[in-house]
This record gives sequence, C-alpha cells and structure tokens, in this order.
Amino acid sequence: MIEVRGLTLPSVLEIRPERHWDERGFFSETWSGSLFAAAGVHVDWVQDNHSYSSRSGVLRGLHYQLPPAAQARLVRASRGSVFDVAVDLRLGSPTFGRWTGLILSAQNWNQVFIPAGFAHGFVTLEDGSEVQYKVSAPYRPDLERSIRFDDPAIGIDWPIGRDELVLSSKDSDAPLFGDAELPASWQ
Repeated sequence: MIEVRGLTLPSVLEIRPERHWDERGFFSETWSGSLFAAAGVHVDWVQDNHSYSSRSGVLRGLHYQLPPAAQARLVRASRGSVFDVAVDLRLGSPTFGRWTGLILSAQNWNQVFIPAGFAHGFVTLEDGSEVQYKVSAPYRPDLERSIRFDDPAIGIDWPIGRDELVLSSKDSDAPLFGDAELPASWQ
C-alpha cells in the first residue's frame, strides 16, 4: 500500500510507502510496479543512484538531462533529511519555470516522483544525509545540463542561507534559467 499526494506542480507526487512494523523493526516496499501503476506512475527504471553528504547544507542541483536521455526520478532520503526541489522545464506548460519543494526524510519515509521535463535538486538538512533515487534513463554526461540553484527568475526558497551552502563548481557556475538549453519536447 502507498499513499500518494499531488504537489503544486502537475505530475510531481509525494509518495509514502507503508512500513510493516514488528518487534524486529520494519519492512517496506519502496517501489512496486503494480502499486505505482495504480497511482498513475508508469516508468521503467534503469538505474539506481545513491549520494552521501557528510554535512548539512550540501546543495546538489538543479540538474536535468536532455532527450533522448531525459530522466524521470523517484527520490527518497534513506538517512537524514533533505529539502528536495523540482522545477518545470516543459515549454508551453502552464507551470513552466515554477518550482515545488518538500522535505524528504528517513523518519517520514516519504519519496517524490519527478517526471522527465523537470530539473531536480536538493539541499541536505542534516549531517550524514543519504539520498537514493531511481532514474528512467542512464546517466549521459553529454546530455546533462544544470540551472543555477539561486536564479531569481525561479525564486526557490531554500531553507539554508547562501553563505552556509556547500556547492560543486558545476552547480555554482551553472547558467541562469533564461540561458538554459531546453528542448521543444521531452519525448
């Protein structure tokens, strides 16, 4: 059983898998093709990724891949917590350029489904946070793109101040949204 809640952008979904507890601990199906299909999520996952951030304030993003390797993602924090963000990059969408965000945590046992056509990023809220996510297309460095996490045109309200963030040069030097390479279609 899973609980599904729509967020402020169409098709971006918070998903809470059920945990079955007993005296030993718990068991949970974090992905079930039939349960997710019943909730309207039809994706063939091809790769699992796992990131570890040693400290709070590590920001990764905003990342996306161009077609034919555009990626849908199913993201969860397996340890600690993160503020997770999706930005709609679909030209012609009524929510083009808007963002939505939520806290993912091991304690809350929630996940977020982000379809292809969205940029993704997160900032860690605790030391030692780990994020695991499934993607629908393999990593293709030649098709990977980034957008500046602090672009005022998007206006993401990050819960950690700019001076406390730990960023890669790729993320701090990413182009602004208006300069981003976006396809006419995400198919």
